[in-house]
Amino acid sequence: MSSNKNFKSVNQVKGLNVGTTVPDFSAEDIFDKTHTLNSLTQKGNVVVIFIRGQWCPFCNKHLKELQEQFHQIYEKSASVVVVTPEKSEFIKKTIEKTGAEFTILYDENYKIAEAFDVLFRPNGMMRFMYNAVLGAKLKETHSDDSEQLPIPATFIISKEMKVTWRHFDPDYKKRSKMADILSNLN
Repeated sequence: MSSNKNFKSVNQVKGLNVGTTVPDFSAEDIFDKTHTLNSLTQKGNVVVIFIRGQWCPFCNKHLKELQEQFHQIYEKSASVVVVTPEKSEFIKKTIEKTGAEFTILYDENYKIAEAFDVLFRPNGMMRFMYNAVLGAKLKETHSDDSEQLPIPATFIISKEMKVTWRHFDPDYKKRSKMADILSNLN
């Protein structure tokens, strides 16, 4: 159950700024393996991408585009981690729909999205559209019934756990481009 807290609106979240030190986080993938940001950054830069879920056509399109070119990120000694509020069984649907071969983490209780300041609660009309039209079933697919979502933002995190680049746009249709990610990986 969600607590009776004040949820942020889409216009209140700002995302972490370039230069900000990112707090370590841990989350599980579909194999119940726990990943921490600290352990991932030890190997190089990490591209952290927030998505809404398998029901989101823009998320699926974005992940398919990344899948086609993500080897270029690995060639720059970096890795990709996708973060979603959906439980493991729904992440598996995302993988089926997109062919994603990179790590997708379940952001239980929205801890990671909150730490990155990308977490908001869509208005009632949008929640209705997501649930009724797109079949999101947010109360069932997430860890609580608050129906919160992340802005579909992308961050590059350095070995020093600092944000070195970001794509943050409250318009869910506007996503990071592979060319921009690659040109900002040092």
